[in-house]
Amino acid sequence: MHLHAYRLRNYRRFKSAKIELGKEISIFVGSNNSGKTSATHAVHTFVSSAKDRLNLYDFSAWCWAEFDSVGEADLGAGGPAEISLPSIDIDLWLDVEAADLYLVLPLLPSTSWEGTKVGIRISFTAKAPAEVVRNYQTAKAKSAELTKDLPENSNYEPWPRSLTDYLQKELKNEYEFRYYVLDRSQFDADLNEIGGYTPMQLETEPGGAAVLKSLIQIDNLSAQRHLADPSTETGGAGRSEDLSKRLSRFYKRNLDQRQDDHGALRALSDSERALNIHLDEVFRPTLDRLSKLGYPGINNPELKIMSALDPAHVMSQDARVHYALGDGADAATLPDSYNGLGFKNLIYMVVEILDAQARWANFGENRPPLHLIFVEEPEAHLHAQLQQVFIRNVLDLLKIADDDDSIFSTQLVVTTHSPHILYERGFKPIRYFRKQKSGTEQVTEVLSLSRFYDLQPTDRDFLERYLKLTHCDLFFADAAILVEGNVERLLLPLMIEKVAKSLRSSCLTILEVGGAFGHRFKTLIEFLGLTTLIITDIDSVSPTVLVPDGGNAAVPEDEDDLEEFEVPPSPDDGAAEDPAPAEAAAEEKPKFKNKKGKACLPTVADAVTSNQTLISWLPALQTIAELRDAEDAVKTADLDDGAKVRVVYQTKRPVTWNGHTGDLYGRTLEEDFGLENPVWSQAAARKDIGLIVRVPAPDPAALAAGLHKKVSSKSFDKTKFALGVMTEDVSSWDVPAYIRDGLVWLKDQIAVEADEPLPGPVANGVVEVEAA
Repeated sequence: MHLHAYRLRNYRRFKSAKIELGKEISIFVGSNNSGKTSATHAVHTFVSSAKDRLNLYDFSAWCWAEFDSVGEADLGAGGPAEISLPSIDIDLWLDVEAADLYLVLPLLPSTSWEGTKVGIRISFTAKAPAEVVRNYQTAKAKSAELTKDLPENSNYEPWPRSLTDYLQKELKNEYEFRYYVLDRSQFDADLNEIGGYTPMQLETEPGGAAVLKSLIQIDNLSAQRHLADPSTETGGAGRSEDLSKRLSRFYKRNLDQRQDDHGALRALSDSERALNIHLDEVFRPTLDRLSKLGYPGINNPELKIMSALDPAHVMSQDARVHYALGDGADAATLPDSYNGLGFKNLIYMVVEILDAQARWANFGENRPPLHLIFVEEPEAHLHAQLQQVFIRNVLDLLKIADDDDSIFSTQLVVTTHSPHILYERGFKPIRYFRKQKSGTEQVTEVLSLSRFYDLQPTDRDFLERYLKLTHCDLFFADAAILVEGNVERLLLPLMIEKVAKSLRSSCLTILEVGGAFGHRFKTLIEFLGLTTLIITDIDSVSPTVLVPDGGNAAVPEDEDDLEEFEVPPSPDDGAAEDPAPAEAAAEEKPKFKNKKGKACLPTVADAVTSNQTLISWLPALQTIAELRDAEDAVKTADLDDGAKVRVVYQTKRPVTWNGHTGDLYGRTLEEDFGLENPVWSQAAARKDIGLIVRVPAPDPAALAAGLHKKVSSKSFDKTKFALGVMTEDVSSWDVPAYIRDGLVWLKDQIAVEADEPLPGPVANGVVEVEAA
């Protein structure tokens, strides 16, 4: 049995969010304040029926106005007979094998039930909504009576000013948990209720709380692990619970304390050495399991467990962690405070997980069949490799001998901000917490990447490998910028500083994807609903050389200079509505699967783009003329919940050179950068940039041709160009217009800080760029 999914309603950021869990491990990811920790706390609070952990602020913000509106209802004669107040609900859906149905008999909706999923709803709801309103109105009237003699101009408003104000104090008295049996047949594929379904309240013995307690044991390892010692010189009281105390508690709870080992007790009275040997024997299995997670590694001191000896209280005395420096019985040891926080955190997590597992295993006959463990931010203080070692081996820690075929199972949920943990586990366990744009409401939706994995077999393997090799931080960003290559990636931070400074305060991820592969990110970006700016090249090529499917076309002399690209099917490629003519056409005319063309200036007649992103994603156009004239609306796509995708590429604008002006654009960033900064790029002082044309250009068109020839040559070093620009004074050059427009657009979508006033246009006598 395992927890298949749960749905949260009206809880903090969750209006109605379904969260699916993997059978073994799930990884919660998302930007800060997206609700990852709230999603774990909700399950713990509701399954344990911990009403004291809930307060008014756990209700979603959109519930507050409803509370206050209902609070002012007229309950007198002729008033509403029935009123309702918001509740917080969580639906738990358990996957149960046929052999284990006896465990969930109280949750079966009927004797004719069939299937594998049983559900229970836990609702934190008003005991009697009308009475809640009456109690509030009575309290408000009483306060008004007591304060009626105050001066009329007093700004003081006595408690309760509103129903929400009343419930801040009285929520625990006015609300209670109720439990309902859910019928899977009354829910759709996404576990939403169908029509006006009313679930059956679970009132018979055992009650809902007892049923849940018999089925699920939950343990939570909080992100606040108090591993660092505040300085006593600044008044700190020391950490609340150090590693040595945790090990001691683990010893007392779970390990054989050898109270019948009279040899050890006698040795205790004789020497400390015998007890240290005893502790070493007790802890050795745990320390051996710890070694599987990478500790101690190369050059790391070995752990030793030593007693802080008190013969009068030997079994209750805290054990101490020491670190052995060297080998042998005479090796020096240091207390645990002298080891780094990273290994303390690793040891702490292992001990806590084993402790929780041991307590669950020792429940006896009442042991719940499902153990749910939440681990928050295991990456704290751990370097990248150790994070990967932990997440790679943590499931081995949870395996209990001889339990493979038993009814007992463990599910692990990890919340993280670490791309290294995602690197190790891949797409399937990821649950992406996406912030939605819903007016003033703060809403989170949870997406299961396992569904994306199943639905996108074409691109999923490429995307998973790419993100593992480069950036998994896509899942923690407010927005993404997809760039053509290394040059854009290196220069983009400087360009942001120049034209969209407020983006510095936003969480951006920059992915280098290239024009040939950028379109393969389309499915993932749309699935995540992530606002994205695509900065790519127009990549113009001359009228194409068609290459048939058989590959028997004549090879031109300059084939090495050709670029190959795919094109979408068209009616001209032999398509026909009638199957018979289609087959005949296929025999008469080859079906072209790709094309080739030679790089050229965008101003060449009939030129097309070889950029697959522009062809297959946005703006889904191929000729340079179409791309040149495309409106912004064609370059932008709306995603769910207000997120957008925008593509930018080189566009025509006036370029002045040598006293002449022409409307021009470059084929690539380097060419367009030279046209945006002609005087600057052609100056002898900037020879190292690599854009100086050998033959002096009399006009802008000649300059564009010279830049194209220079950048297209095999000797041109793009990385050297980028590094050369980075060494120059940032204020001396201008950002290419298409990149500037894209960054300003992105700033308007997500920026959280105001832009500082920018200086006036750079007076280089060429292209004047207006301040954003």
